[in-house]
Amino acid sequence: MKNLIPVIIAAAVLASCASSSRLMQQGRYDEAIDKAVKKLVKKPSSTEDAKVLDKSYKLANQIDEDRIKFLKQENNPESWDEVVARYSTMKDRQSRVRTVLPLKIDGQQINYTFVDYDQEIIDAKGKAADYFYKDARQLMKQNTKQSFRQAYDELVRAKTYRSGQFPDIDNLMAEARYRGISRVLVQVNNLTHLRLSEEFMDGLLEINTADLENMWVEYHLKDMDPSIDYDYNILINLEMINVSPENVSQNDKMFKKEVKDGFEYVLDKKGNVMKDSLGNDIKVPKYKTLSCTVIESFQQKAVRIEGNMEMQSTHPAKLIKKEPIAAENVFEHRSARAIGDIEALDEKQLQLLQSKFLPFPTDGDMIFNCSETLKYAIRDAVYRNRRYIY
Repeated sequence: MKNLIPVIIAAAVLASCASSSRLMQQGRYDEAIDKAVKKLVKKPSSTEDAKVLDKSYKLANQIDEDRIKFLKQENNPESWDEVVARYSTMKDRQSRVRTVLPLKIDGQQINYTFVDYDQEIIDAKGKAADYFYKDARQLMKQNTKQSFRQAYDELVRAKTYRSGQFPDIDNLMAEARYRGISRVLVQVNNLTHLRLSEEFMDGLLEINTADLENMWVEYHLKDMDPSIDYDYNILINLEMINVSPENVSQNDKMFKKEVKDGFEYVLDKKGNVMKDSLGNDIKVPKYKTLSCTVIESFQQKAVRIEGNMEMQSTHPAKLIKKEPIAAENVFEHRSARAIGDIEALDEKQLQLLQSKFLPFPTDGDMIFNCSETLKYAIRDAVYRNRRYIY
């Protein structure tokens, strides 16, 4: 990807630097017109750009006129949308060229006879709107999700072209929109041997569905609405909850340290205190050994919840995807106590002594604390398989 970025940038730069003449030679007439117009605004005397503009303008208009003529002769109601687009393009092209007229080519001034395309656009819009409206109604009779979605898009186009032409169009749009949506019900089934609280079960589905949903897919969590015919069911089946025993392991370690404990005199062979050269008594430090045993405790308790996610369609009723889900929560705590003289300990051991033995969390607390991890596991499983919902 990194190697591709310079290529893309280079291509964009080359495209922006292409001359109007080169664009015309490539058949990119509207781009050539835009380029020539920009240059002529800055330099009206540019003969080369004037020639390119004149030729590109005539060729582009001829292509659109020929295409419109063919479409009208073909008399296919689906084609009126393209007729609208072609006339609109010709109108916009004419407006751009008008800003630099008259053109000066080889000592002559060139002007164009401008065409009022508005009536042609209005007529084509009316026929396009009529086609889209009628075709949308036919699509809705097919009674499928995809046909309702296509019908909705066509009704939007019809309304855009002729908002007041069809009195019932808003109702039809609302119906097509409602019936085109796929609705997904997500529920949690407790198949374990334990009774789980309502708060725990509800918490598992506190999921933000914003990045799962789109215009045609919506998710319903927890509660089933009897009035809705759901298209998909996602079942989160909790099958096993395993809470480990409370485990405490201990490690004993003795620490020793020698510290000064006053001083003592140096005696000669006769038991007299020895003197230094200045006549002072000779003294040497006296040491004692401190010892302390640190008993370190490591507490551990874990819970693991296992189950699976089943993704089902209802029309027809079938299993689409099934995959395991699991979550784990671990309680771990280190503490220590000392036997002996704590002055034998360094800063690290003294810090550990500040941590006291804690009571173990209950099984219920362990399970409840696991809900947050399990919630993300559920969300990830649904998110990974969202392509099956459409």
